[in-house]
Amino acid sequence: MADKVFSTKATATGGREGHVKSDSGFLDLPLQMPDKNGIPDDATNPEQLFAAGYSACYDGALNLMASKAEVDISSETTAEVSLLKDPADNGFKLAVTLHVHIKGADQDQAEELAHRAHEFCPYSKATGGNIDVDLQVTAG
Repeated sequence: MADKVFSTKATATGGREGHVKSDSGFLDLPLQMPDKNGIPDDATNPEQLFAAGYSACYDGALNLMASKAEVDISSETTAEVSLLKDPADNGFKLAVTLHVHIKGADQDQAEELAHRAHEFCPYSKATGGNIDVDLQVTAG
């Protein structure tokens, strides 16, 4: 195993209808399954938590790649995480669309930076070959 840089913990109780809390206590949230009306305003779910982590990690990797390329950008990344039916086992699986908006680069440069970030981002590495990740990149 490589040298550990950072480690954190979160504990869930009650599954998708329970509660999740981080080791620091800062993240302390009720969990609830979406219903036909969507996600309730007073709870979250594992997909939202994954989307938050992935978008933050990816946007950080994107800004690092831009900095290394000496390109001054501002960016916004939205991770759209979908829970899909999995016909292989009649269960479920995840898919992600990363909506990446980059100011300060033309479309070709933005796409190149986005793909470099996808190769570098720890979340992208963790999901590689496991779930479908679609990059939707726009320059502005």
